[in-house]
Amino acid sequence: MKKTRKESGAAAVTLVANENCPVEMAIEIIGGRWKCPIIHHLLDGTKRFNELRRLIPDASQRMLTKHLRELEAHGIVHREVYAEVPPRTEYSLTDVGQSLEPILWAMHDWAVEQLGAIDRRE
Repeated sequence: MKKTRKESGAAAVTLVANENCPVEMAIEIIGGRWKCPIIHHLLDGTKRFNELRRLIPDASQRMLTKHLRELEAHGIVHREVYAEVPPRTEYSLTDVGQSLEPILWAMHDWAVEQLGAIDRRE
């Protein structure tokens, strides 16, 4: 196991993954209850924080903020803060974040297939 620490702004992320297993590293980066839903909604375009809160109502403000900061630290999400009154913050996917779209669709298709298999067994 290898531990690495990546710092970006206020967020600091510690990765613990087998350096020989890219799947573990990917799960470490996009795993987390709200990370895939965040990425999914940002695939539709730039969103403000409260838009994401409305789109993912079961996520607490604290967890949504935590996951957004982690995704930002990993270069998946871009955070743009505008010096306005009141302040405005927008989130969008980076090119790396956009590259996750086919992976999310593959996970979606796999889950639908598995749910169908479970229904057939019952």
